[in-house]
Formats: sequence, structure tokens, C-alpha cells
Amino acid sequence: MSNEIWKAYSHGMAAALQEGGVYLSAMLLRSYRQLDLSDSEAMLLLQLIQFTEAEQNDFPTPEELALRMGTTSRAIGQMLNRLIKDQFLTIDEYIDSVTGMQSERYNWSGWLLKAADWTAEHKRETKKAERQLIKATADPVTSAGQLFHVFEQEFGRLLSPFECETISVWLDQDRYSEELILLALKEAVFAGKLSLKYIDRILFEWGRNRVTNVDEARAHSQKFRSGGRG
Repeated sequence: MSNEIWKAYSHGMAAALQEGGVYLSAMLLRSYRQLDLSDSEAMLLLQLIQFTEAEQNDFPTPEELALRMGTTSRAIGQMLNRLIKDQFLTIDEYIDSVTGMQSERYNWSGWLLKAADWTAEHKRETKKAERQLIKATADPVTSAGQLFHVFEQEFGRLLSPFECETISVWLDQDRYSEELILLALKEAVFAGKLSLKYIDRILFEWGRNRVTNVDEARAHSQKFRSGGRG
């Protein structure tokens, strides 16, 4: 890189840093749809954070927010009212330390608390599902109907006829044991890829490597995670 290009790059980076930035917890992005926030409402909250933390503007006007988001001040007002009504947002009054005058500022701590509560509940439910799945894997399943029931519990819904047919093919044609299928389901849950297509790939990989029982499958999965190849 030439000196001229390097200088231009350095100046650009310095200018970008002077613009300031906003720290954003991934928790907010993961949970906002589950909290029944629309994309526009979440973006409005993020813009409020941006105005406060990067621009030192604690109480931007609806017109300023509308210009930033490419919408109307009326639409901004409606979203602000909804966010305040549902306790994602409050307006705090305080005495400005510089002017001594009473001022207002937006407070989005309600959003943070709701996101934290959802995240904690989600983790509890995930742990509960994992414990149930471990128990189901340890206890032999005595019928295909019970196997379908375990899948429905993990998917959180009834299986479609196509999904039932897929599991039946695993049992009747591919000759996978019920315990092996349950272990593949557990692997999919832990990987965060809960779909029959992903489970089928796990079973196919085990079959390709001549895995025939649960102990061999666990050993193969452990070897794969540690970077080994069989």
C-alpha cells in the first residue's frame, strides 16, 4: 500500500471514529420479533439510542426521527405512543446540569428489561428441552407413535404427513433404530438446526461411517467435533 493510499485510509478511519458509535447487545436483535416489535419500531428504538449516545441528543423531535427513518412525523408519533403504551419506552424528566432548566429524555430501559426477561425464559426452555431429550434418548421408545410424539414436542407442533412418512422411512427402509434417530434429533437440537433435513444428514453420515448404535454415534460425533475424520 502506497503512502498516499495509507494516509487516505488513515484519515478516513479517523473521521469514522470521530462520528461516534453505539454499543448494541445481540440480545436486543435476537428477541425483538418475539417481543412483538416490528422492524420499524425496533429501528426507531435504535435511532433513539444513536441520537443519545453518538449525538448527545436525549430528546430528538418526531421530525428529526422521521427524516432519519424516511417516514412522516405522524408515523413516528404513532410508533412512539405504542412503544410508551407497551412500556418499551418512557420519557423521563430531569434538571439539566448546565442550564438548570427542566428537560426531557427518552429512556429505553423497558426494552432492555423485556429483552433480558425473554432471553432468560428462552434459555430455561432450551435447557428444559435438552433435559427432556436426553431422558428420551436414554429411555428406549417402544413404538413409532411415541417417537413421533417426541419429535412433536421438540418441534413445538404437530408433524406433517410428509414428516411422518420421512421418519417411517428411517425406521422401515433405512433400518435406523429408534434410539439412533432420537440421538440424531438431540444432535440437531444442540446444533440449533431443528429440521428433518438436517437430522437426515446426520443419519446418512453415521450410516456412511458404519455407525450402528448409540455408543458408536456418540463416539463419531465427539471425534467430528474435535476435528478428527473417520
